[in-house]
Amino acid sequence: MDWFIVARLSFIAAVAVSALLLKPLGADLLSNIALGGGLALLAVTFEWMLRKTAVTHMLGAFLGGAVGLLLAKGISEALFWIDHGDQRVAFMHGFILLVFPYIGAVVGGRKGEWLEPSRLIALFRAAGPERHYKILDTSVVIDGRIADLCETGFIDGAMVIPQFVLKELQLVADSSDSIKRNRGRRGLDILQKIQKMSGVEVVISDVDFPEVKEVDLKLIELARTLTGKIVTNDFNLNKVAQLRGVSVLNINDLANALKPVVLPGEVMKVFILKEGKEYSQGVAYLDDGTMVVVDNARKMISKTIDIVVTSVLQTTAGKMIFGRYLEPGGSQVAAPRAAPASPGSSVQAVAPPSPIAAKER
Repeated sequence: MDWFIVARLSFIAAVAVSALLLKPLGADLLSNIALGGGLALLAVTFEWMLRKTAVTHMLGAFLGGAVGLLLAKGISEALFWIDHGDQRVAFMHGFILLVFPYIGAVVGGRKGEWLEPSRLIALFRAAGPERHYKILDTSVVIDGRIADLCETGFIDGAMVIPQFVLKELQLVADSSDSIKRNRGRRGLDILQKIQKMSGVEVVISDVDFPEVKEVDLKLIELARTLTGKIVTNDFNLNKVAQLRGVSVLNINDLANALKPVVLPGEVMKVFILKEGKEYSQGVAYLDDGTMVVVDNARKMISKTIDIVVTSVLQTTAGKMIFGRYLEPGGSQVAAPRAAPASPGSSVQAVAPPSPIAAKER
């Protein structure tokens, strides 16, 4: 930093001495020194303001100004037949020589990012449809639902599987823990299934980032490089990627968005699977795993019954539905709504007591 200060002071002194020797303001020494020093300070101030400007923007401004100057010079030469002795013509001549370089410098500086190598290479590439890359995370591959989404066609573009994700899957599949080993093998089977699907493009990417150690950060860097989106169901990766400006497709968010919408007062059929935490409560599950807590249904375990929805609670884990068992011959407040439940669902949860049921008790 010290040599910058020395260079600036030397430049100011050189301009001041030049003004002193050449005497642009006459014999007055102080006026000449002040003029030279002031112009030098103005130049140093301008240089200081440009210290954080990208080189491409400065180069764009320089090229734009040069093009504007050439254009202004060409226009002036084309108007050689005009009477240059007229003050109005002289003013317009000077205005043209100033305005075109100014416009060129400003526009060139604003569009300087087009001088970046990647942008210049893209200008000479063959025009074609833009590819949309979806980078698969290890967790979403093991989860398996990505294969169903690809099969239905809801996810377009190329499915990118990085080599470091394959390596992580292989390490999990070779684990001594039987549970981890089964999960890893399931992930490899899912990838093989996606590769065999017609109409689904699968790309094995060899791009790696040796300086980055964590797989999640490697995925973020790869998504930036490819200008793609990360497909995951990892909550932490989702948040970190969003903080770094990378788009994320979260399978869990999609599953929650597709759960059936029910309103208080609607009637639905459910299969009471087990007893609830509170007295007289029964618990049922819909096909998508949504838990239904039913008051007065403890005695109806292992039976399919009609219930009336009393409230719906949205939690971070998903949606919970609270209802009340309709006794035979009881009044129905709405037309029946067919929503079959899954007796074999393995989702386990503890239901909080329904505020409506607590009020009735």
